[in-house]
Amino acid sequence: MKILMVLTSHDQLGNTGEKTGFWLEEFAAPYYVFKDAGVDITVASPKGGQPPLDPKSDQPEFQTAPGDRFKSDSAAQKVLANSRLLSEMSEKDFDGVFYPGGHGPMWDLTNDKDSIGLIERTYAAGKPVAMVCHAPGALRYVKGPDGEPLVKGKKVTGFTNTEEEAVQLTKIVPFLVEDSLKENGGIYSKGPDWQSYVLADGNLVTGQNPASSTAGAQKLLEVLRK
Repeated sequence: MKILMVLTSHDQLGNTGEKTGFWLEEFAAPYYVFKDAGVDITVASPKGGQPPLDPKSDQPEFQTAPGDRFKSDSAAQKVLANSRLLSEMSEKDFDGVFYPGGHGPMWDLTNDKDSIGLIERTYAAGKPVAMVCHAPGALRYVKGPDGEPLVKGKKVTGFTNTEEEAVQLTKIVPFLVEDSLKENGGIYSKGPDWQSYVLADGNLVTGQNPASSTAGAQKLLEVLRK
């Protein structure tokens, strides 16, 4: 089984002067769910090379077992540091795709033609796409085979407006994930803030927040094994 993990290359948090990127738990937790299941993992990003880590996700209060495991795993660090170019990735080479979040994807993956095309082709080929936290924002301009927004009429979740308010970035992000999913016709629902909540509607898997990372990856494997 082969899974492509797509990470952001964007490291600027709007015009705040602060850094952003991908969220450590949202990469590390799925990576080890896949790795421990014997999955062949490829990591890609728009610019290739080392994707930027959101420094906040590396702070003590956000440490998790998968994150700790990653920090002592030189092989995994090498895979991440040498991410492939997203433009060179083909849905034909993978069984499924997983997008970790962090705020970075809201600036680059949302508008990235290679990301949009990859998701559209993967879904049209009958293969699953999974996204967690802010990554469902990358579905904003993605169309389904019928030309309608991919999320239209589908059960979806993603980082909530109240979670965004809690981290005080509502006025900084280019849009709100929850609002975007609703505006595109998604049947949006959520669990309690900061608790794991994952939905699967056919081949589209979405997770609400960092706590949903492990369950989101497990759900993708479940869909793939059907």
